[in-house]
This record gives sequence, structure tokens and C-alpha cells, in this order.
Amino acid sequence: MNKENYFTTLNNINVSDKTEQKNGLTYLSWAWAWGEVKKLHPNANYTIYERETEYGPVNYFTDGKTAWVKTGVIINEIEHIEELPVMDFRNKSIPVDSITSFDVNKAIQRSLTKAVARHGLGLYIYAGEDLPEDTKDTLEALRTQIKTYPNALEVVKKKNKKLSECTEEELKEIIEELKGGNKNA
Repeated sequence: MNKENYFTTLNNINVSDKTEQKNGLTYLSWAWAWGEVKKLHPNANYTIYERETEYGPVNYFTDGKTAWVKTGVIINEIEHIEELPVMDFRNKSIPVDSITSFDVNKAIQRSLTKAVARHGLGLYIYAGEDLPEDTKDTLEALRTQIKTYPNALEVVKKKNKKLSECTEEELKEIIEELKGGNKNA
């Protein structure tokens, strides 16, 4: 029996309508992501890593200047671990002496969502997050070029994506489709 790989199953779930944009980044609801994982993998589990201090365990790590959280998500006995800085609303690291428990909690939830993505669910959201600047500039130029065509966003929507989620190759294909004389596609 050819059983589909669990990563492929999770990766094939379209999460686009469950995301929101903040400060130029796309976020997926951690509660929705975890709910989808548990529907398909009821035995899935997660770990929020802690460190010991003189006051007891704390759920973040620090270098004395900033802090980060570390989480792991286990599906089918495979753990993917994610570390994420504790950041403010501008996505800048918060100095350790200004961090609140609320800041740490938000970072944990975002870190868990990224760990879930390593298992496949919503992974495409993070594609390009670590691209070199010149590639990011190319992507932005392509997105700008697409916007010059009437009804270009309808072509993008046909791909069940948002313009910001399209890869460089997808953007080039869209431009070619639009240039192919079908500007009103």
C-alpha cells in the first residue's frame, strides 16, 4: 500500500485564508495550525524548552542582551525544533531587561507555528524569508511589474495564492501569461 508521506499531506493544505499580514510579514494563526495538525495526527505533541535559574525554570533563553524561545513539535515520532527571538511589534529583538511574559508567550506561539511548518503545514509562508537581498529586490520588482497589468491579481488568485506568497518563478510565469496578449486574464 502506497501511503502518502505525512509531510506531503500537511504541505498540501492551503493556509492562505488563515493568514494575516502585519508589518510586511505573513502570520498563520497558531491555534488554527495546531488544530489542523491534531485533526490529522492526534498523537502530535510539542515541547516548550526551559532553562533553570535561581528562581526556577524559565521558558526563554538569553545572552544577557536579548532573548529567544525554543520549541519543538513532534509528529510521527519526528521532532522539529525552532528557535525564535522575542521581538516587539516591529519584529526587532527586545532588550532582555524589557521583556514581559506576554512577549515570551507570543514568541512561543510563533515558534510553535514555525515548528509545525517544518512538518509541512504552511511552510510556503516562510519561503523567501531568508533570501539574499538581491533576490528579495528581484521579487519585489516582479510584483511591482505584475501590478501594472489590469486584472493581474485575478490571475494570481487563480493560483490560490496572494501576490506576496508567489515565488520568483511563479511571478515570472504570471508576467509571461499577462504579456501573452491576455492582459485582461
